[in-house]
Amino acid sequence: MRLTVLGACGAWPEAGQACSGYLVEQDGFRLLLDIGYATLPRLLERVGADQVDAVFVSHGHPDHCADLNPLLRARHLRDDKPDPLPVYALPGAVDAVLALDRPGMLDDAYVRHEFNAGDRLRIGPFEAETRLLPHWVPNAGIRLTAGGRVLTYTGDTGPSPDVVGLAHDSDLLLAEATYVDQVPADSVHDLTSARQAGAQAAEAGVGMLLLTHFWPGTDRTAAQAAAGETYDGEVTAAEPGLIVELT
Repeated sequence: MRLTVLGACGAWPEAGQACSGYLVEQDGFRLLLDIGYATLPRLLERVGADQVDAVFVSHGHPDHCADLNPLLRARHLRDDKPDPLPVYALPGAVDAVLALDRPGMLDDAYVRHEFNAGDRLRIGPFEAETRLLPHWVPNAGIRLTAGGRVLTYTGDTGPSPDVVGLAHDSDLLLAEATYVDQVPADSVHDLTSARQAGAQAAEAGVGMLLLTHFWPGTDRTAAQAAAGETYDGEVTAAEPGLIVELT
């Protein structure tokens, strides 16, 4: 299983950066976990738009799904159209981004697979377990299993025992870490600090922690250090172009 980071900013992309987007590959199958602002150009540096096999959207905030629109345009507005793209999302989560074009324009470009958080899915070679994690809007964390390896992605979430439960014994936890240490009072139930992500990784017994969804301007080195105070394993900060091989 291979993970390539396309973007790791929360809220909006910093200069030269992109928001949440991750390409996961297994046995030639290409799955996008989220596709936020500015992720499509980075994706297209690696693969063609027609080479994406499925998209999973954790929740409906635009820093996680805005570039679904240009991805569908890049697949549909061409002579040799690929098959409709499977899009997995919670009910209503991608309604706004799918409504950006005139009615019906992109209807043939995708097949929507709505699921409820807690459902188990089969996405290509991946066995997927989903779980509702706390955020301002419904957010589905996902646990992907394939080839004897496990990757868990939180989407955006506040600290929760459900994060630990979903991530238990994962080879890699891709975890929201918007802040280094202190989460503002109005966000303590909906976002996580790097320190908290480290504590949850330790409790879940994961093999590696990859921090992501940094508030623009966040010191990534400080985030790694904070997570390392509560987790003894390998801690890495997500950056565009970073590749992690789970072998």
